[in-house]
Amino acid sequence: MDNNSAIEALAALGQPTRLEVFRLLASKGEEGMAAGHLAERLGIPQNTMSSHLATLARAGLVRGERQSRSIIYRADLPAFRELMLFMLSDCCNGHPEVCAPVLTQLTNGCRPGGDCC
Repeated sequence: MDNNSAIEALAALGQPTRLEVFRLLASKGEEGMAAGHLAERLGIPQNTMSSHLATLARAGLVRGERQSRSIIYRADLPAFRELMLFMLSDCCNGHPEVCAPVLTQLTNGCRPGGDCC
């Protein structure tokens, strides 16, 4: 990943509705959700949802697949993982123990301020 791709992805996620859409799609996994269901679930007009999904797709964070008359959207988790690795790649300045707590939380399914699995 290069700087421009990371900036585009982070900018796409830097808007509250798009962040909520991405998190919802990530929670659905490969099942994904139809654009109309996303709009309904989040209480957003369909044309606005289409705009948000287009921004996330251009940033490489979601992908859509036509199924009959609907487009099913899914979070592109490998692309998101690449973004997170890009962000963490230089954070340790040669000291991996600095990032160890973050990696431990991620591998244990923990959320900041929440209970660990």
